[in-house]
Amino acid sequence: MLERHRIAERWRSERWDGLRFQFPNWSVRLPDFAFPHDDPEGFATTGEILTFIEAYAAFVDPPIRCGVAVTRLHRDGNGFIAETANGAIAANNVVVATGPYQRPLMPDLLRDEARLFQVHASHYSNPQQLPDGAVLVVGAGASGAQIADELSRAGRRVFLAVSEHTRMPRRYRGHDLTWWFEKLHLFDMLPEQRTSRVNPSITGAYGGRTIDFRDFADEGITLLGRVTAAREGVLEIAGGLADSLAQGDAAHAFLLDMMDEYAEKKNLGLPDDPPARAKRPDPPCVTAPIRSLDLRAENINAVIWATGYGLDFGWIDVPVFDAGAPPCIVAASARYPGSTSLACNGFPG
Repeated sequence: MLERHRIAERWRSERWDGLRFQFPNWSVRLPDFAFPHDDPEGFATTGEILTFIEAYAAFVDPPIRCGVAVTRLHRDGNGFIAETANGAIAANNVVVATGPYQRPLMPDLLRDEARLFQVHASHYSNPQQLPDGAVLVVGAGASGAQIADELSRAGRRVFLAVSEHTRMPRRYRGHDLTWWFEKLHLFDMLPEQRTSRVNPSITGAYGGRTIDFRDFADEGITLLGRVTAAREGVLEIAGGLADSLAQGDAAHAFLLDMMDEYAEKKNLGLPDDPPARAKRPDPPCVTAPIRSLDLRAENINAVIWATGYGLDFGWIDVPVFDAGAPPCIVAASARYPGSTSLACNGFPG
């Protein structure tokens, strides 16, 4: 097994200080290895997850080599050759276990704004990292929502750019979202079975709550639509913010309907939860949306790009990619009994 840095490197260097895991402690588990906790419904810190992964690595005790980056993978007869800075490694089979969070995507819309502090969410640490003034967070998935919430609670004036998102209940009818996902077998869905490719907006921070961006607005965060262009420090904001919130509401209602149908079919006898379906009025920043944002005029001195990640399989020089499917679906192969196998987590950065 090869790891280009250290075990659980992303949890060491690409998570912010106040992050909370998105799933409750009772649901965090690895094969034959329980997550230690004293609060089943709590949400683990970054440090707790890191310690858990380190402990699991010690428990499994795999033949792992840290600090070894794979620069090229190619065929060699009936096997493979992994080229590394420490020499070549031959293997009969290869498992590419690099995951989907390989290359932070950070638009260059504000490349000419040298005065701005700009950072991708993967390298955001805490509010003290940022210069004084207001903050623009672009992206309202799990990371963007948590970071915007944290900055607002720290007393910062926050602008949050929201586009399409999947809103989900943190808890419903007495159970966490994760419990429902297991009951509905949603974790077992294959990628091609999923009807939505939009990242969910969920959080485990501050005890966990259902994210409704109208609540964020009530707490002082200014909601924006999608950022489309920038010129001389002025951002153009697309229309459709109200539509994005409505789409999030529709996804939320659809999921509640699924949960209700399951509960009735199984005669679970769960308590009703009317507040979960309560309709909130749109705040002024939605009914009269901002279409142009002057960063200097609003004293915005920092931008956090919570804009996701891109795949990076350029180091794989093997014809294994299906043009009709995302590479992440086909870039893993099964291990065959009795063969020599190599698991690579050392993709180039």
